[in-house]
Amino acid sequence: MLTKRIIPCLDVRNGRTVKGINFKQIKDVGDPVELGKLYSASGADELVYLDITASQEERNTFPDLVRRIARHVNIPFTVGGGIKTAQDASVLLKAGADKVSINSAALSNPKLINDIALAFGNQCVVLAIDAKLEDGQWNVYAKGGTQRTAKELFSWAKEGVQRGAGEILFTSMNHDGTISGFANEALQKLSKTVNVPIIASGGAGTMDHFAGAFEEGKADAALAASVFHYNQIQISDLKLFLKNQGIAMRL
Repeated sequence: MLTKRIIPCLDVRNGRTVKGINFKQIKDVGDPVELGKLYSASGADELVYLDITASQEERNTFPDLVRRIARHVNIPFTVGGGIKTAQDASVLLKAGADKVSINSAALSNPKLINDIALAFGNQCVVLAIDAKLEDGQWNVYAKGGTQRTAKELFSWAKEGVQRGAGEILFTSMNHDGTISGFANEALQKLSKTVNVPIIASGGAGTMDHFAGAFEEGKADAALAASVFHYNQIQISDLKLFLKNQGIAMRL
């Protein structure tokens, strides 16, 4: 049985880790490298670093910061934000990232998924999808959740995997930062729609929420920010709790 993964997410703006609610009300929560070291030592399986304003500001993601992270963090980490070409991805992977996460640029140029997968392998490509449930449909958003697109969650995920995405990182904008639980129904449907690992994101508030993402949502990994940044849940305690629930974890 494959073990499930716990992934702290570090949203980065101006070199600092920040966190918001429903993609708004942004607060500073610390240095991204120091937090990464702390989470690695605490038992996190992977980390995700997202440059949350790179797409909106139309600039590339932070290779210098990636090099610092790679020097000090000894678990796999993914970097996203502002990646528009396979060359952009190459810079970050050579700087030390294990995977790249693409979102807005893939929506405007889906061939980007093919290009990165062809150059570096499917295992390096995480397709991040921010979606909001509106009138019974999960609509996909771009530009850090500020721009609604014509894409729908499940069909876009399927297309992304066909083009070479090795993982799907699905963030429910309805749940993000609300600590009310993950979008388990959508997660379960997503896991049936595509044959790659699904990372659940948006809404973690309790240990039971993580269990729900794995048991009900059938997610392969669960990503969270607030509960880890504000020490509401310790990763080592969470993984022991999940293991005691019968969920396969790496302790």
